[in-house]
Amino acid sequence: MIRTALLLLLVAVCASAQDGWVSLFNGKDLTGWKVNENQQTFTVKDGAIVSHGPRSHCFYVGDVGNHDFKNFELKVDVMTLPGSNGGVYFHTAYQDKGWPEKGFEVQVNNTHTDHIKSGSLYHVKDIGAGDIKGIVEDNKWFTEHIVVRGDTVTISLNDHKVVEWTQPTGWNGTSDFVGRRIDRGTIALQGHDPGSTVYYKNIRIKPLP
Repeated sequence: MIRTALLLLLVAVCASAQDGWVSLFNGKDLTGWKVNENQQTFTVKDGAIVSHGPRSHCFYVGDVGNHDFKNFELKVDVMTLPGSNGGVYFHTAYQDKGWPEKGFEVQVNNTHTDHIKSGSLYHVKDIGAGDIKGIVEDNKWFTEHIVVRGDTVTISLNDHKVVEWTQPTGWNGTSDFVGRRIDRGTIALQGHDPGSTVYYKNIRIKPLP
């Protein structure tokens, strides 16, 4: 039985490697990740990165792609407790404190008071509670699937496409995020506030040409 289990695991690993997906999180600790301010906000529990505490961000700084991604598919399994807020950043860069100044946030929020809900390309292409009703809910795992190809970002929740946005020619961000443009960079997870608890696991990426 042990031999069969090992064989099945080897087959799964080989299949993952063949289809181009690479894990960014080992499920055990924060190897390859770097937390900025309020480091106690991020812990690892039961195979997931857990954010709970004062504002903080956990940046991928590992070896995959030299933590520098341009075109890619990213999948993150997420679970929120009621009233929680979080996010997944892409094309960002490590900074010591504050909300990330580079890159874009894909919102994680099913029932927090912020009206901008899960799957939104935050303050660029926002969606509301009605757009995610019946797709995701608190206390249940769901998958955020983010695809960046050229100037187009596509976001799906549990295989339901909720956002597709193409950066216009000459675009230089919004009034809230002046200068933010599709570029390249790393991935980061958000710890939003002490009242929010968000779980992130199975963080995997597929670099694209």
